[in-house]
Amino acid sequence: MSQIDYEFARLDHADDSDEGRARSAGWLQGVQYGFHQGRSDDEFARIWREHVDADDVVCVGAWLPAGAYGASPVPVATTAWFDKTLHCGREQLPLRMITDVTASPAHRRRGLVRRLMEDCLRDAVDADVPLAALTVSEATIYGRWGFGIGTFVRSVVVETTDRFGLRGFTDPGRVEIIDPRDAWDVVRRQLDLFQERTRGAVGLPGFYESILTGRYDQGEKGEDKQLRAAVHLTADEEVDGIALYRVDGRDDQNWRKIRVVALVGESAEAHLALWQFLAGIDLVRSLHHHAFAPEDPLAWALVDINALKVESDTEFLWIRLLDVPRALAARSWAGDGEVVLEVDDAQGHASGRWHVRVAGGVATTETTKAEPDVRLDAETLATVYLGPVDVVTLHRAGRIGGTTDGVRRLAALADLPDRPFNMVGF
Repeated sequence: MSQIDYEFARLDHADDSDEGRARSAGWLQGVQYGFHQGRSDDEFARIWREHVDADDVVCVGAWLPAGAYGASPVPVATTAWFDKTLHCGREQLPLRMITDVTASPAHRRRGLVRRLMEDCLRDAVDADVPLAALTVSEATIYGRWGFGIGTFVRSVVVETTDRFGLRGFTDPGRVEIIDPRDAWDVVRRQLDLFQERTRGAVGLPGFYESILTGRYDQGEKGEDKQLRAAVHLTADEEVDGIALYRVDGRDDQNWRKIRVVALVGESAEAHLALWQFLAGIDLVRSLHHHAFAPEDPLAWALVDINALKVESDTEFLWIRLLDVPRALAARSWAGDGEVVLEVDDAQGHASGRWHVRVAGGVATTETTKAEPDVRLDAETLATVYLGPVDVVTLHRAGRIGGTTDGVRRLAALADLPDRPFNMVGF
């Protein structure tokens, strides 16, 4: 295999020269190619630039050197990142959100993605960002860089025939339809409130405004004319929930289907009322939602639990710890106690023996030379951090080693009664 001296560089978003504009357009096209999408159009490029400016996005690429066959403004590998926050349980922490990770199929296994990923993580450490995250297309790639599964998301179908009904439910408020083009302030507030109260949820990237107002649909290459919105109002006429949805094709009996884009309520009543509203729309037999929480109460509120079918249960948010003491201090804990963890981390960010003491629900973590009670790698530590699965299950799966007592003590500290959830992809 021939050796190529790739050029690694960040985009200069302020460079308005012909060369700078060509490189920015080429970088965006490289991402589109990487995710098997078509050529980007001007409106998509404008929306991407708004996101870059609003979220202070860093875009990095690897280009073929000038004079090499195939050299162009389109890079052969890309990545991007920006910083928001993660709800860790006790508090929100800064979060390095990594996205647009691609490599040309002609340049695979050249170490390009490794270089870009490890540069990004080092930059996060230098910037004092304690956590990193991705939402990924392939589950086998990112464990090597210490990312572990943090949350799951379900894809469900809800049948809205006469099988749909909620047990003794009465809505004290009401639902009203609104135009999504005029509703961004209301939608954004509800999504921000959701993130503030939901462990595992991340801050909302700027590009969601174009999606959730129907301004641009990537499939349509233009306005999303099918997007609809509804709000739930309390008895005092205050908004306490939103649903965004669109008519999305027909089923095998020619009935229309609705795809739920987003649905959140500040209370269980608002949440269930919005589902009841959607189920009552005429000419529709099914609701399809691909960002359904594993612990959503809807199934248990239904008169017929089989009106809801789970099509898939998929890992979604992947987390990476970069500053172990800071991250563990922000986490919720189930009880007080102590345990010594030995963490193996190929990149070194979380490596070492850590003495974790939890008192009053707050963890303090220090390095130690004491014998470890539990051994695990950085990927598994990340999964334990948000806790979509209990510690004993990870131990039985061979992901956690150590003494029986050590595993038991870690479980007593780390296993929480609620599961984390995130519905924001990036």
